[in-house]
Amino acid sequence: MLASLDYATARDFGTALLLGALLGIERERRNAREGGGIAGLRSFVMLAQLGAVGGYLSHTLNLPWVLAAVVLATSALVIAGYMTAARSKPGDLGLTTELAALVACLLGALTTLGHRELAIGLGVTSAALLAYKEPLHAMVGKLHGDDVFAGMRLLLATFIVLPLLPDHAVDPWGAINPYKLWLLVLLISSLSLVGYAATRWLGPGHGTALTAASGGLVSSTAVTLTFVEQSRARPAEAIQLAAGILLAWGVMFARVVVAVGIVYAPLVQSMLVPFVAMALAAVGMAVLGFRRGRVAAPTDPGSVPLKTPFSLLAAGKFALLFGGVQLLLKLAQTWFPGRGAYVIAAIAGLTDVDAITLSMAEVAKADAAQSQVAVVAIVIATASNTLVKAGMVLAMGHRGMRGTVLTGTLVILGAGVVGLLV
Repeated sequence: MLASLDYATARDFGTALLLGALLGIERERRNAREGGGIAGLRSFVMLAQLGAVGGYLSHTLNLPWVLAAVVLATSALVIAGYMTAARSKPGDLGLTTELAALVACLLGALTTLGHRELAIGLGVTSAALLAYKEPLHAMVGKLHGDDVFAGMRLLLATFIVLPLLPDHAVDPWGAINPYKLWLLVLLISSLSLVGYAATRWLGPGHGTALTAASGGLVSSTAVTLTFVEQSRARPAEAIQLAAGILLAWGVMFARVVVAVGIVYAPLVQSMLVPFVAMALAAVGMAVLGFRRGRVAAPTDPGSVPLKTPFSLLAAGKFALLFGGVQLLLKLAQTWFPGRGAYVIAAIAGLTDVDAITLSMAEVAKADAAQSQVAVVAIVIATASNTLVKAGMVLAMGHRGMRGTVLTGTLVILGAGVVGLLV
């Protein structure tokens, strides 16, 4: 027997109708611009409703073959439409509209089979993929072979290497868990990959601010060194380049908070005050620098020469560094409880912030009582790293950028201290 129509059923059918309309509107607009197309708005709405009816009847009558018949009939219609279009326009073949039609039918079925939220998510994602055809093609066109191989290596490290690692401590002190260690390596690599993709998306020659912001997601140190070198070649733009360095540092502070939030979200609340203070200080000083630098010719630094952010060798090196930091922290907790972690954080921060950041997040996750120690240690590590980068500017940068960076460094460190004391 068919169930009586209620609000939930009407909502599901309405959702299917709207999803079909969403996909259909995009295809209708595309057909109007490019001509042709086997289906438009009305066809997509009907296909989605057909799938919804098939799913509803299959679920209510407990007859799975009904939905299977609907999908087969839809497939036959799509194939017939494709063959007709292929004969009329043999040089303009494509499967996007045909596949979208099948997706519309299946999404309609999902709404009445109890997976309405999943259908909505997939429908919106599918519509976005259809609408952003040109930007996606442009993005793919900017990929190099090394970028593709880097993505494949990241997938290999995630789905092949990670499951093979033991999920327990392998040292006498219980500090090094290979599975968790490699998982954190993948986290940092993924965050760096996002920044690298943003930099490649923007392309070269997009201005100091965008270069600094996107490059800071990958490596604020790389941005610092690049802008330091450019300041010597273009001294008239030194102030703007200094402002770009400060902006990259501000992005780095935000990146640290995001990484900690993924590992141990409760620690973020304790980190917000000092890190928001440091990030705002960095961005504020960067804005002042950009305003001062407007009197010079507009700068166009090009893209920061960033390497592809993932390789198995680099991941292995970071895993060793991260494992060493974790072991030192464990020994410091045993022999020098409390302040021993601060010394290690200051030393580790001289070369890398990520390892000590994730290590302290793991410490706080294992023992919530260590949360404040973890926050202070992370602040110390970022402060140590900031001082090293400021030293690079003072030692190698043009004198026109030294004052801006030095002032910004002092303001950032002061904001961090105040944030810890609040």
